[in-house]
Amino acid sequence: MSQIPKICDALKTLLRERGITYRDLAASLDMSEANVKRMFSQHSLSLARLEEICRVLHLSLHDFFALAEPVNSEITQLSLEQEQQLVDSPTLCLVAVCVRDGWSYEEIIEHYRISEHECVQLLAQLDRLKLLQLLPGNKYKVLISRNLRWIPGGPLERFITEDVISKFLQGSFTEEESFRFYLRGSYSQASIHHLQRRLEQLTAEAEELNRVDAKLPLGQRTHIGILMAMRPWELSQFQQLRR
Repeated sequence: MSQIPKICDALKTLLRERGITYRDLAASLDMSEANVKRMFSQHSLSLARLEEICRVLHLSLHDFFALAEPVNSEITQLSLEQEQQLVDSPTLCLVAVCVRDGWSYEEIIEHYRISEHECVQLLAQLDRLKLLQLLPGNKYKVLISRNLRWIPGGPLERFITEDVISKFLQGSFTEEESFRFYLRGSYSQASIHHLQRRLEQLTAEAEELNRVDAKLPLGQRTHIGILMAMRPWELSQFQQLRR
């Protein structure tokens, strides 16, 4: 059975996650947009063309084939019940985040005040929630994607908005690894769409780096929070001065 349709579907998913349109891809490949669409719809993809598309995605062929299966099988959005259980239990949420970032059972209990018995129970709960598949020896297979998206207006988004982001922005941002930037302006629709694509691409790149770095020892990794946001907005003090 041909694997080309599966490869094309994986490529389309990766392109969408990185904010790369068929028009963008066509320009990078020196092809017409119609030919790019035809290539995907007819599954007429050569190995050489696949390699060219991977270069646009900043992936090697090896990395692409490693990503192809998870792209199609990992959970990218939780149910309302799954989100609520995570929000209701900070410890369960912590273990879920560690699991998503590639921590082992031993690393979790070594770095956090979680007993062996409690950690096993939490992993079992995540198994019942279908966020992971628990294996013998407290090993597990991760079923949630690193580019997990929360339900708009759901429990996780409310938790992130009301608790996480407010505390995150209260920091001093004086550490060497820190960076803070704010700029307001008035932009055309073309410029807004360009900025949206770039932010989507940067998000996808950050997610991919997190996936790759998850294979490194914990001692070579640093907890980093990244916040990117853009929306129509004006300071309330400015709005009050409008005629």
